[in-house]
Amino acid sequence: MSHSTEVTDSTFESEVLASDVPVVVDFWAEWCGPCRQMAPVVDEVAGELGDAVKFVTIDVDANPATARSFGVRSIPTFAIVRDGEVFHQFSGSRPKAAFKAEVERVLA
Repeated sequence: MSHSTEVTDSTFESEVLASDVPVVVDFWAEWCGPCRQMAPVVDEVAGELGDAVKFVTIDVDANPATARSFGVRSIPTFAIVRDGEVFHQFSGSRPKAAFKAEVERVLA
């Protein structure tokens, strides 16, 4: 079972910017090997953090406007949004512990 919600350019504002909890946005694409490699890591961390943080995915090919507005140049890129603002953004695949540490910064 996936712990992430898929969002689009049209649902991004309501699902992410208006969220009352921090949101991790996973910018990915079907053809991206590192994105597929990170998917189970993201899902595990999402499961462990429960309701403290919301996880969403957005396909950059199908939703270029949102990717552009976040300045996404390489994928996977992860943006942590809190109170409608980007709190932290990072790119690339990493081990689970390192990914979880990046996400937990928003909870500190």
